[in-house]
Amino acid sequence: MADATGGEFYEENFEPRAYLDDYFNLGKDGAGNEYLKLTLPHFCKAFGPGGLSGDTLIDIGSGPTIYQLLSSCEAYKEITPTDYSKRNRQELEKWLKKESGAFDWTPVVKFVCDLEGNRTSVTEKEEKLRRVVKQVLPCDILKTNPLEPLLVPQFDCVLSSLCLEGACKTHDEVCSAVKNMSNLSKPGGHLVLCGDISCSHYQVGDVMFSALVMNEEILRKAVSEAGYTIDSLELTSRDDPKVMQETTDFTGIYFMVAHKT
Repeated sequence: MADATGGEFYEENFEPRAYLDDYFNLGKDGAGNEYLKLTLPHFCKAFGPGGLSGDTLIDIGSGPTIYQLLSSCEAYKEITPTDYSKRNRQELEKWLKKESGAFDWTPVVKFVCDLEGNRTSVTEKEEKLRRVVKQVLPCDILKTNPLEPLLVPQFDCVLSSLCLEGACKTHDEVCSAVKNMSNLSKPGGHLVLCGDISCSHYQVGDVMFSALVMNEEILRKAVSEAGYTIDSLELTSRDDPKVMQETTDFTGIYFMVAHKT
């Protein structure tokens, strides 16, 4: 297992394209494939008809990925992805701008469209997401204002997927990070958190990164201390935690929806 990974090491060694190739090629055998199939139905349910909706949503720690935004783009008029890493933001921008060499998200988009009953086509879904994303911003969830030095209006929804376990080294930092996220949320606004249960490491290319082991207890504590009331918290186990265990050892996923009180 890797030592606790600091931001500087992450910035220098994390290869966004290798991460996408290793974990987000839907249809490819492995833990990443299983992660997508576990999480995407939760996003579909949370942001589907009768679910969460509003004007603005911010995604904290987007990485180079879009899977977490494919359902919410139907429910919010403006989405702001953010990430600590410049290279992650550049990789994300490459897809948003349809640049040559961008990662092909088509299989994942099709999977989401199927989950949603094919209310939109793959092309329509991709264009909708590109249209509602107005900007991609730097962020650091360990700062009181994660978007420092920018000051922006608070958001209707704060979303974060696979960020807390990667950015935080201790459970105390998780509590601080969720409080920092809450500073970006309007009163009554929603928080959506998703990530791995019991994951201590994950490999990207040839480099091993640490992950903070997350569980239900710390999630409930962090969200409550940040002034949120939990609406739902679902824990879903992997079918076979031994698959790709040397690459990543997560045993399942968590998906939480809460509102700021």
